[in-house]
Amino acid sequence: MIEARFYDSIDDIPASAWDALRPDDNPFLSHAFLAGLERTGCIRPEWGWQAHHLGLYRKGTLIAAAPLYLKGNSHGEFVFDWSWASAWEQAGGQYYPKLLNAVPYSPVTGPRLLVGTDGTEAAELRKLLVDAMQQQAQRLELSSVHANFLTEADVDAFDDHWMARSDVQFHWHNQGYADFEAFLAALNHKKRKNIRHERKRVASHGLDIGMAGGAELSAREWRRVHALYTDTFDAKGNHAALTEAFFQYLRKEFGNAVQLALARQGGEIVAVALMLRSASTLYGRYWGASVNLPDLHFELCYYQGIEYAIAQGLQRFEPGAQGEHKLARGFLPTRTHSRHYLVHEGFRSAVRRALAHECESMDAYADELLDHSPYARP
Repeated sequence: MIEARFYDSIDDIPASAWDALRPDDNPFLSHAFLAGLERTGCIRPEWGWQAHHLGLYRKGTLIAAAPLYLKGNSHGEFVFDWSWASAWEQAGGQYYPKLLNAVPYSPVTGPRLLVGTDGTEAAELRKLLVDAMQQQAQRLELSSVHANFLTEADVDAFDDHWMARSDVQFHWHNQGYADFEAFLAALNHKKRKNIRHERKRVASHGLDIGMAGGAELSAREWRRVHALYTDTFDAKGNHAALTEAFFQYLRKEFGNAVQLALARQGGEIVAVALMLRSASTLYGRYWGASVNLPDLHFELCYYQGIEYAIAQGLQRFEPGAQGEHKLARGFLPTRTHSRHYLVHEGFRSAVRRALAHECESMDAYADELLDHSPYARP
């Protein structure tokens, strides 16, 4: 017999048991990352987040798990369903809370259905996790369940009751480049010239620019990094959900698995792009700056990361969600996938029809982007 259990804190699940189910070292699915969000006040009901993690047990042993949250709004998800919420509430329904299978505040593709290695039982365990989430939504009388930024292996676990959505991100892929110049040589002439011009202009600002591991920065410097992050969010009228305590937690628990592209002026950090890494991938996450200088954002968020990925032999660099401007800088369109289960059958049918039109538009958009590849044609 397999038993499903739900937890309002990931710390109720032993870290060793959770991490043993991860198929790779994607940092966002680690027990340490998810626990850090909870322990440092980034996950809280008043911000629309309540942990509701799922574990499957056989004879008391954890054999599968999924990061799961009760959501009181749709903030911090990056797969936008506000129009669905509005339509359901206008019809007299209650859309929130809903269930979300995802990593908070992180539009990063990765495993969402944790079943360990891909043995003969893996596919069945993934389906059991999906069934358990669906049954929990019905048991709690919720409107819906959503699973965001899924891997291909995860996608196969969702049956036709779940609606498919897709979007586009821009990722950089390492083709075995020896250095940054070798990467530039692969681009067409116009894009190569533009990047060299941008980097030359950044160099003219007189800043000290480079990468640093998280463990190399002091607690004071990490406070400065957090202040730049929050100030940038505030300036755009957005909510900075990650606390200073979480940034300090990253310094202590993740060390140089956190990488920061820094710009200093007179020794003071004036701009930063915060990234995390796995054995194969660099993930760009948070940007902050106290200066507004031409092309500095491109240098820290893109070019420093590409140089680092080449030097470290990483296969991929994912700089974050959205942004067609990334295409001209060597990042190619990559499809992301989510699945959505709406409990009410009539509502589900109406949304499914709308998604069919959305899918056609997204396919056309992705094809158009590929027609404008920045790489030189063979």
